This record gives sequence, C-alpha cells and structure tokens, in this order.
Amino acid sequence: MIKTSLYKNETVTFSDTGKGRTVVLLHGYLGSHEIWKWTMEDLSKSYRVIAIDLPGHGGTSNFGYAHSMDLMAKCVKAVMDHLRLKKYVIVGHSMGGYVALAFADLFPDQLRGFCLYHSTAYADSEEKKKDRVRAVNAVKANRGIYTKNTIRNLFATKNLKYLKDEVSFASKIAKGTSRQGIIAALYGMKDRPRRDIILGLVEYPIMMVIGEHDNILPHEQLMEQAQTIRNKTVLYLEHDGHFGFLESPRQSNKELRKFLAKCFK
Repeated sequence: MIKTSLYKNETVTFSDTGKGRTVVLLHGYLGSHEIWKWTMEDLSKSYRVIAIDLPGHGGTSNFGYAHSMDLMAKCVKAVMDHLRLKKYVIVGHSMGGYVALAFADLFPDQLRGFCLYHSTAYADSEEKKKDRVRAVNAVKANRGIYTKNTIRNLFATKNLKYLKDEVSFASKIAKGTSRQGIIAALYGMKDRPRRDIILGLVEYPIMMVIGEHDNILPHEQLMEQAQTIRNKTVLYLEHDGHFGFLESPRQSNKELRKFLAKCFK
C-alpha cells in the first residue's frame, strides 16, 4: 500500500506491506521504492516491509540544492516515527547504504542491523568527487542520455543481453527522477563523510552484498571493508554487478532472509 508522511512540511512517499518485524528498504541513486518490487513481494510474506522514496526520488519532494546523507537519514526517521516503529533492520542499496550508515550514526538505538547492498562505508575519493561534478554537468546537458547510460552501467556488462526486462524496468524508474533530485543526490554523495568506523564498533549484525563484476565499487575494496565487521554476513555474487536483487533475485532474497532471521532472533 502506498502511503505518505511529512518531513519539513514536504511529502515523503513510501510503501507499507506485510506484517511482523519491520524491514526498511532504501533504494539507490536514480531509484524509488518500486525498484524493490520482487524483494518486497518475497519479504512481505514474513515481515512488515517499509520501502521509502528518498528525497528527490520517486514521489518524495526535493529539499534543496544538495541532499546530504544525514538529511536523507532524518527523512527516513521521520517516516518511521510517523508509523510509531521503534526497532527495525535497514537494507540500503548503493546510495541507500550511505543513508543506512548515516542513520546508524545518528540513531543507533533504532537498529537491529543493517545491510549494505552494493555500498561502501568509505567517502568518495578525490577522483570520484570530480566524477560527481562531471555527472552534474551531464545531467544538465541531457538527463535522458545520462540516466540511460548510468543504469546500464549498474548491471554486469555480461548480463545486459540476458536481463533486458530488468534493465528496462530500472531505466523507467530512473527516467522518473527529476533533474533537481539527481543533482541534489550527486552533491550529497560527493560530500558524505567516511563511516567505516561504525562497521567495527556496533554489535548488531551487518550484511554486505558484493558483486564481482560491479562497475561502480571494486569488489576487492568491499571485501576488505567486510573483514572489519564484528558480526558479519557477506554475500558474494560472482556473476553480478551493482544490482544483485535484480540480477540474481532468488539467491539474493534467500540470503537476505537468513540475515534478517539473525537480526531478529
């Protein structure tokens, strides 16, 4: 069921399905709650699943020229407070993982665990920051071409010919993201702080999903981060890129369920 709440007097859109312990799904850059379609269908058989449109994405408003990860985390907290939910697991894909880390930093008592789904606790390198600025210029020049190319790059190159429907599905969602929403997210990601210290500090479970053919985040760097987690679960997808829940949904959902059972036991 699609619902709305308010943050800073602006609309935040989210879906609320299933019953039981609460799992929060946070999409990545150029996504919306809809990107989790098959994950929501699977998890909502056992859990209450809240999938939130982050600022500037889906049906959620823009909140300024830059959407920091802290602002996005506070937006998520506003939704959870609106629903009067106190303890939950957050699953964050890519940018959604950056938001999950910010949430863990700001609101540690609310979490039973979190999953970094093709995401990193490190800040952008100086070269990556330059890439973000180049991306802003590309969006201003031609948003359509930029979003199409960006989405294709999120899949393992070898999977593109097999997953045409999935690429089309993700591209359609990306196409609905406003120019301002894209730019605000790019600036927010560019300026986010490193939060890898959290991985080694918290006692609750943390999961990392890593794609061997990820064109965005080198799998070696993510495996290195995973070793610092005290209570870790690692899913290594040897055939996938940056979109495991679309590239290998059955395996991804099966392992995510195991992780959630660990968090809620």
